Amino acid sequence: MKKLLLATLLGAMTLTSVSAMAAEDVPYPHLETVGRGEISVQPDMAIFSVGVVETKATAEAAKAAVDSAVSALLARLTAQGVSKENIESANLSLYPQYDYPKNAQPKLVGYKASRTVMVTVDHLNKLNVYLDQALSNGLNQVNNIEFKVRNEKKYQLEAREAAIKNAQEKAKSLAKGFGVKLSNIWNISYERQNSMPVMNYAMDARSVSYKNESYQDSAITIRDQVSVIYLLNK
Repeated sequence: MKKLLLATLLGAMTLTSVSAMAAEDVPYPHLETVGRGEISVQPDMAIFSVGVVETKATAEAAKAAVDSAVSALLARLTAQGVSKENIESANLSLYPQYDYPKNAQPKLVGYKASRTVMVTVDHLNKLNVYLDQALSNGLNQVNNIEFKVRNEKKYQLEAREAAIKNAQEKAKSLAKGFGVKLSNIWNISYERQNSMPVMNYAMDARSVSYKNESYQDSAITIRDQVSVIYLLNK
């Protein structure tokens, strides 16, 4: 039992030592390559955030105005078939509004209330419909629209495989060019790259029309990267 424990400890120390050395300069002839893979796909779903902001004379009136708009939107989205899991309604924000006259004390002039609603759209062809529903129910801000792809893991794997192939091709080309031969792999370092979603940022709902908007040319870029250190034969 003691021999087994000692062997386990020695093995752990060896792995730690190799890992530490891999992070520093490799003390042998070596070649390091960085492989990059990139996949471009069309979005098939989206997440949009809309909001309502109202200023009224009293806190109660301001709260009632935004609550009414949000409740109406939730009811119409549900009637359109949007599941409750795809709708997220934020809590109320309420702030007093003051007028600051010159050489006088600030004067309370009303209350500003706001709420936001975030909706996940499973089918992109319904995006315009849901946005129209939001804007017709008193919501007056489009905070952002983020386009996404449903099966992101599949495309992430494709990007990773492309990155691995790219690293291998670079290593072989460099070794051939310098007249050396690749040996074993010393270290593989991987850090997943974030996908680049298509974003539309905050806009004034009153000045935007979505009826003729097309998303067929939109694209999401999914990237991956891997670093490989090859030992070289003399």
